[in-house]
Amino acid sequence: MASRSFSEEDLSCPVCCDIFKDPVVLSCSHSVCKVCLQRFWETKESRECPVCRRMSSVDSNINLALKNLCESYLQERSQRAAAGSETLCSLHSEKLKLFCLDDLKLVCVGCQTSRKHTDHKLCPVDEALTDGKEKLKSTLKSLQKKLELFKECKLNWDQTAEHIKTQARLTERQIKEEFEELHQFLRDEEAARIAALREEVEQKSQRMKERIEKIIREISSLSDTVRAVEEQMSAEDVSFLQKYKSTLERAQCTLQDPERLSGALLHVSNHLSNLKFTVWKKMQEIIHYTPVTLDLNTAHSRLTVPDDLTSVRRSGKQQLQQSGTHCWDAEIAHSRSRVCE
Repeated sequence: MASRSFSEEDLSCPVCCDIFKDPVVLSCSHSVCKVCLQRFWETKESRECPVCRRMSSVDSNINLALKNLCESYLQERSQRAAAGSETLCSLHSEKLKLFCLDDLKLVCVGCQTSRKHTDHKLCPVDEALTDGKEKLKSTLKSLQKKLELFKECKLNWDQTAEHIKTQARLTERQIKEEFEELHQFLRDEEAARIAALREEVEQKSQRMKERIEKIIREISSLSDTVRAVEEQMSAEDVSFLQKYKSTLERAQCTLQDPERLSGALLHVSNHLSNLKFTVWKKMQEIIHYTPVTLDLNTAHSRLTVPDDLTSVRRSGKQQLQQSGTHCWDAEIAHSRSRVCE
């Protein structure tokens, strides 16, 4: 078998130190991976052997024998690993008693003299195991702390996401309540102004009704008088003279001329003059302005801010708080102070 005649070092490329892949043989008889040779030549810009530095006088050719040998070796090594012999060195079939600190892999005693580990630092397995576990223990502790930090952050973000929904719901409700108060004020004001208009309409309509009824009676009386005088005017001479005195008396009108209308129309200007401005000015009676508005998001976790955002009180329940530095400038009388947290 290939593994009994050759070691892994014999089947390794001198450039990449791995098992040959598509090995090519040069005119100096040295073999190198085809890809490694191409890269070496591109770097050197001259065709020389990577091992002996002799110029290659012929093109490289695939070393089929070496290629087949490497493939057989890799297949056999794979079969050994599958059979449970992976605890032995694949190169020397010895127990892996050493640990390479440069490559961070297990090696055997025979690997100490191999080309791969000539200048590497090696130590016993039990020592490497102790040092490795101690190092990983410290790393694991750091990872665990970071994991807890991320979990805590994720929990805080979950709470923040839910709090955003709560904020949106409460703020929307409060906006609706605030506008409902304004709407109700406007509805009440509208109803009051329409009621005042209708009252004026009722009063002036009643006056006009009374005046119209009165003038209708006067027209009826005058119409009767005119008709009677007209009949008497067409009467016979003797009859006319016999009733002349009474007709003359009846024809004397004692009714006064109709009064001229004054103030009969609606005072439209009283109802419409600067209507919006007047209502807005009156609205100020129900609106309270505060020059200071507290921010819920920057309040201390033990403080509660009511819906109007104008006062604060201590709370026994811890509130969700955002990070950062928050400052307030407070001016009382002639003194000024700053509070920061």
